[in-house]
Amino acid sequence: MSKTVTIVGIGPGEQGFVTPEVSAAIARATDAVGYIPYIERLPARPDLVCHPSDNRVELDRARHALDLAAAGGDVVIVSSGDPSVFAMSAAVFEAMETPSEDWADVEITVLPGITAMLAASAAVGAPLGHDFCCINLSDNLKPWDIIERRLRLAAQGDFAMAFYNPRSTSRPHGFEKTLQVLKDECGDNRLVIFARNVSRSDQTIRVVPLQDTTPEMADMRTVVIVGSSKTKIVQHGKQDFVYTPRFYEVAER
Repeated sequence: MSKTVTIVGIGPGEQGFVTPEVSAAIARATDAVGYIPYIERLPARPDLVCHPSDNRVELDRARHALDLAAAGGDVVIVSSGDPSVFAMSAAVFEAMETPSEDWADVEITVLPGITAMLAASAAVGAPLGHDFCCINLSDNLKPWDIIERRLRLAAQGDFAMAFYNPRSTSRPHGFEKTLQVLKDECGDNRLVIFARNVSRSDQTIRVVPLQDTTPEMADMRTVVIVGSSKTKIVQHGKQDFVYTPRFYEVAER
């Protein structure tokens, strides 16, 4: 019996962004556990049993996968992007804090994937070419005051920033507050990238000065990247690329 759990990331959408290692893990799995839209992206085959579930049940999903593996399954837990970036890896290890004897001999492996943040950065050039931070703007699992504090500190530190889950129908005001914090703290008109459905056939990319941004420019399918004060546009033929230089000029002493 296999008794394995492999936590995989299947990238942002384009099949070519799935790593060979992840594809091999999915190909040998007996069971696949994951959020419904991610399970739907897996190649169908008769000997793969799929266990789709809704959003916000990550701990239940993790426990179910561990139980399937304990019963002899070769289980993959599927996340989009990378499984350790706002995804299922942390949920599995959180579930293990309440251990079960049945899980004792389950082998656990995490396989990395390409995140939407990195795919969006590549689509426009290299806006994350220097120091950057990544912030999940959802306040489902953490209060808004922590999000705001991190936004202000990141802006004060002149980081480029990548935002996940910027704006949903159930909480449309969080991104409006985010943009206001940035406009208050940054003190300049830095570049903001809105990458929607990145790597997919309907991908859209918009590069907008901070002062021209509006909350409606983002939804839950959008990754937002905010440049640092050094981020700029460089032209190559008819193309514009956004990048952040690898160095800071140091004033002479």
